[in-house]
Amino acid sequence: MGTPHPPEASLLFISLLFSRRDMYSSVMPLLVSRFGNVLLESDEFSWNHTHYYDGELGTPVYRKLLFFGEPFDPLALPDIKLETNRLEASFALEGKRRVNIDPGYIMRSRVVLASAKDYSHRIYLGKGIYGEVELYYQGNQYNPLPYTYYDYRDLRCLDLFKMVRKELRRKEGKQDIR
Repeated sequence: MGTPHPPEASLLFISLLFSRRDMYSSVMPLLVSRFGNVLLESDEFSWNHTHYYDGELGTPVYRKLLFFGEPFDPLALPDIKLETNRLEASFALEGKRRVNIDPGYIMRSRVVLASAKDYSHRIYLGKGIYGEVELYYQGNQYNPLPYTYYDYRDLRCLDLFKMVRKELRRKEGKQDIR
């Protein structure tokens, strides 16, 4: 019989897609005021994996990731996804989003992304929100799964998550030996 225990430490991250940099500049302070200090902000990089968002966000589309420094309770992910959906809607113009805001969390063992869309590989978290493991940690690196989004397979993302993992391990007072 297994003994229940709390989840390993995790940190919240927010992934943003936008085509206008002023959208990022407008949303960023709101995220910081809500979720606290940013541990790490990624560089901006082109998001050209599909044209899925072109009609809604405009072109070219850019990606930035924000990692927050406070310990994160994974049970809060559905509420945060609903909150970021409302934030997206508040910046929408004529029914079109101008920024895509996706929350998730990073643990030593995995990276989880929230979604309002159900699919066979997603787990229901409550409140109409699902969780999807994007990456798992093995062999001294994060690894994609067959359904992992293309941008999360990108070496820049993988390196970024690995760097945040080291910081997470440091915050736990453990040396990153794996």
